[in-house]
Amino acid sequence: MTVRGGTGRRRPDTAPAPGPLLGRAIALGAERAAAPGEIRFTERQLYYETCRVLRPAPPEGLARRIPRTPPPPLRLPRFTRALDALGREEMPGLLPEPAANPPVGAARAREPDLYDYGLPRLLVCQDRAIARMLLANHLHLEAACPVLAAEDDLPLDPRLLAALERAQGATVYVLHDASPAGLTLPARVRAEAGAVPGVRVASLGLVPRQAAALHLMSGRRPDPRPALGPLPAGLRPDEVAWLAEGRFTEVAAVRPARLLRTVLRLTRGPRPPRNSVWTELRDLRGAGFMTWPAV
Repeated sequence: MTVRGGTGRRRPDTAPAPGPLLGRAIALGAERAAAPGEIRFTERQLYYETCRVLRPAPPEGLARRIPRTPPPPLRLPRFTRALDALGREEMPGLLPEPAANPPVGAARAREPDLYDYGLPRLLVCQDRAIARMLLANHLHLEAACPVLAAEDDLPLDPRLLAALERAQGATVYVLHDASPAGLTLPARVRAEAGAVPGVRVASLGLVPRQAAALHLMSGRRPDPRPALGPLPAGLRPDEVAWLAEGRFTEVAAVRPARLLRTVLRLTRGPRPPRNSVWTELRDLRGAGFMTWPAV
């Protein structure tokens, strides 16, 4: 089943009303996608959350033992028509779809003073909608990490590369789908940023084995499938075979809350310790003022 591609979108005023089961599944999916804390989410994330409502995950113990990437139980065009009928503008937490062709350099013009400082970390997302979702949920503020979209911001602005070089040891993180195009994106970024002294490029995934371990739903490209190009050397043979079958998993298939937690944990720098009674006690112990019993 092909998940990425045409949506078959119809105007809300002409879309037929969805059945009660699907309408309820979309509403429940929106509640789950926003939890906890009123998370903003994309239409594609809502689609996968609705699929999880329609096909609940297996018991946790069984899930850990049997990695798999099941197909979605709901076709994307049907979901899109149902969402139009329900009224996407009325769906709490749902972000509007990004413009198909934003002005060139629009993302670079948002914060021109960004280039005046050293930049220790940067996140490049393959999916423009995922980049907007992370920004809408203020990940860039919590992680002190600008978030860019590959389709809008590659090649990287020379001023941005200069800011990364000034940081002396900066890291460019790449968040991509488990797909041939996604898996080659870190190499594209590395070809630019790798030439800057001291800048490291790190892939956050997804890769096929991560998708299988998380039981994320996967799509399948229709025949004829293009031949696989150069892939990262670290892929296992079963992962290459999975990709050769035309399979792919989108980052949007990860639950929104989990995606935010994981990206924040992987991109945020060391957190300064909070001053509290316990940290003061640890400091005293380290200074030799207190001896705790050995465990």
